[in-house]
Amino acid sequence: MLRSLGQRRVAGSDEDPRVAELRTAVSRLRRELAAHPVEFPDRGIAEDELAALAAMTSGGAPEIPRLRRSLLLIAGAIGSVSALSRGLTQVREAVDLFGEAPRG
Repeated sequence: MLRSLGQRRVAGSDEDPRVAELRTAVSRLRRELAAHPVEFPDRGIAEDELAALAAMTSGGAPEIPRLRRSLLLIAGAIGSVSALSRGLTQVREAVDLFGEAPRG
């Protein structure tokens, strides 16, 4: 399986372990958000961006600037909902596995 920051590919699989970690974190946060009983103004934004992140994980190596943009939108949308903070932290940590976006 995955090993912290020194992650390795799973034997027999050519999937990037960072992508697998991101997919897991996004899926978990999507489930937590769906189960969250309270509506809040930017919930739709969070749902849309989580769906975009999920789509990025199914298409190979995601674009780092796009990952970071989605993360910022999600954090802005649900950042004040304390019940979702752990899931948001896991998504942020998974995005961080991809490193910094190249500066242009």
